[in-house]
Amino acid sequence: MQRILVTNDDGVHSDGIKALAEALARLAEVTVVAPMQEASAIGHALTLRRPLRIERIAPRTFGIDGTPTDCVNLAISHVLKGKPDLIVSGINNGWNLGDDVTYSGTVSGALEGALLGIPSIAVSTQNRRNQFEFGPSAKAAATVAELVLERGIPKSTFLNINVPFGPNKGFRITVQAKRNHITVVDERVDPRKRAYYWIEEGQNDWEPHDRSDYQAVRDGYISITPLQPDMTAHDALKYLEDLPLDTPANV
Repeated sequence: MQRILVTNDDGVHSDGIKALAEALARLAEVTVVAPMQEASAIGHALTLRRPLRIERIAPRTFGIDGTPTDCVNLAISHVLKGKPDLIVSGINNGWNLGDDVTYSGTVSGALEGALLGIPSIAVSTQNRRNQFEFGPSAKAAATVAELVLERGIPKSTFLNINVPFGPNKGFRITVQAKRNHITVVDERVDPRKRAYYWIEEGQNDWEPHDRSDYQAVRDGYISITPLQPDMTAHDALKYLEDLPLDTPANV
């Protein structure tokens, strides 16, 4: 029987991961391994400076006091004791569009799978005034997961799915959106008159692009974007090759 590993960054007790695991259960044997606490915006962090613990929450459900990347690695090495056929990370409470994929723990769960040679999917749903619909996202994830299990996926590639709130128009194949990002840092003062800071949601000015993931969800479509771990800027290779780098740099 095929095996699916489910993880996320919102925590093992989140409603999104429960809906996802339930939707995938008809396809394969599902094991959930996810952070004990919320680990949003933690990116691709790996815990190296303290020990990690695995806690059994329920049958085939485990919590780890670490990051989504930790969860994938411990799941393979000590829970499943081998690679699953598919990793699905989500359902994230809020979209992971454009540049946000670099911050997202949910996307990083799928990224780690791709680095390990495992077909992987990340799935996120719209946050509409702190309301979430997990049913359509779970259905979309199961639809794509079934196809990936049957047909495979290009090597070193993973899929990023974003689902709008309310009725949708089906899938649209997209590219990663681009934006001018300004991070908002709010300065406050504590009772001892010492400054402290909160990093808030960034201000965004999205660049127009008919095929972007951002435009797709705004138009009411489920966005599905192929991503890859290779961050080489291939268009810049010619620029570097033309630089006068023949002599050794001074150290």
